[in-house]
Amino acid sequence: MYKKEIQEYMKRHGFGEFNPKAVLFDMDGVLYDSMPNHATSWHESMKKFGLDMRPEDAYRYEGMRGVETIKLLAREQWGREISDEESQRMYDEKTRMFSLCPTAKIMDSVLELQREINAAGKKIVVVTGSGQRSLLDKLVHEFCGLVSPELIVASFDVSHGKPDPEPYIKGLEKAGVKPWEAIVVENAPLGVRAAVAARIFTVAVNTGPLPDNMLTDEGANVVFGTMADFKKHWKEIGLKAF
Repeated sequence: MYKKEIQEYMKRHGFGEFNPKAVLFDMDGVLYDSMPNHATSWHESMKKFGLDMRPEDAYRYEGMRGVETIKLLAREQWGREISDEESQRMYDEKTRMFSLCPTAKIMDSVLELQREINAAGKKIVVVTGSGQRSLLDKLVHEFCGLVSPELIVASFDVSHGKPDPEPYIKGLEKAGVKPWEAIVVENAPLGVRAAVAARIFTVAVNTGPLPDNMLTDEGANVVFGTMADFKKHWKEIGLKAF
């Protein structure tokens, strides 16, 4: 069913084959239904500092490292650059408020999907803009046997966060694969932009309120409405070589 999209991807990048050996997952909004918590904590914490970040903006900027998001907002709304220290202090407050939110549930169908990927002998990598070690430890614990610490790319592993391609290039390196040997699963426009820039076949799962065209405009090769939909069609994309 997705042969056309795969062939178009190969042609666009001049690749001679498509043979997935690894799947690179974003975390928030893909593995966890955590974006509503992020949206609330971003809005409330930034309001304390006089920055306006609407809840829906959390989805728009999702994937970017927190300190970079705050610097961008300050540049746009205050017309000045702020220091790393000031931005980090503000992000620490956002992190504190996020920790007070209800525990986010694992996204429906994603564990079953990862078990199928693992059973097929393919590597699972997590590429996240988060740098909260408690969340990363929780991820490894709850996805036991599927996600391993050595195959996680977090904010402290890179110099430039999404939408720069560096996080996904780092993910390829950790998995020991080439772009045509991987698939990215994203839910955010900036994450899709990063994956496309890294020349990886990109599946967008639109688990938030943004319209699909915000994902396709960034270059997503395929868009699904839910993780369950993607799981249903996973084998048609991930288990075939072209």
